[in-house]
Amino acid sequence: MELKFAGNTDTGIIRSVNQDSYYIDPEGRFFIVADGMGGHAGGEEASKIATEVIKTYLDSHWQDTIESPQLLEDAFIQANEAIIIDQEKHPERSDMGTTAVVAIFREPQPWCANVGDSRLYRLRGQELAQITEDQTWVAQAVRQNALTSDQARVHPWRHVLSQCLGREDMGRVDLLSLDVQPGDRLLLCSDGLTEELSDEKISSIFEIAPILSYGDACADIAEKLVNAAKEEGGRDNITVIIVAVDS
Repeated sequence: MELKFAGNTDTGIIRSVNQDSYYIDPEGRFFIVADGMGGHAGGEEASKIATEVIKTYLDSHWQDTIESPQLLEDAFIQANEAIIIDQEKHPERSDMGTTAVVAIFREPQPWCANVGDSRLYRLRGQELAQITEDQTWVAQAVRQNALTSDQARVHPWRHVLSQCLGREDMGRVDLLSLDVQPGDRLLLCSDGLTEELSDEKISSIFEIAPILSYGDACADIAEKLVNAAKEEGGRDNITVIIVAVDS
């Protein structure tokens, strides 16, 4: 399986500091997006810690016999503990936390993991599907039929997370095996993208270039997604990673 990939991040129009962080493994083994919270210094630091710890843990344990779901869960646990340790050393950052979404391409099956509301999408043909589930109050309300999807999109509590990294009671890490086929495209993103762009708009931007025909198209689409979110208001930091799956 051959992958083409690119990422992009932007502070957006309103914010003065970028609290998002992302990492792309040069070998295409894994991809990370984190979206920090808790004040300028706190959110920026939390997302950086999570990204660095997850990256380091995955890299150092990649060849272990541990199965991928456990590898991912352990990486998230390590990141959560690292943020808590930093909070104890720096009380001014005691309320910081971060989301994280990770996709790994490791035999025999790709997997993804997430905590919070950063998302992973898969575009197959013309169908864009959200693979991860948001860990937010409104997402839970939608699953319980207490809110419709349209209501959730504009609800004043839509940013309230039910779980994040940086808490003693972090809760569960959502783990999913990834069904990917040649021609699929994956999008990992912070909510600065999805807050501004509908799924339909995201899907239409993917159609601008034949990603599998040349590598620069991934970077082109990543840039266009970020710019489109800024044109719609850019009220939050915006981070995207595009992964194109070839045979």
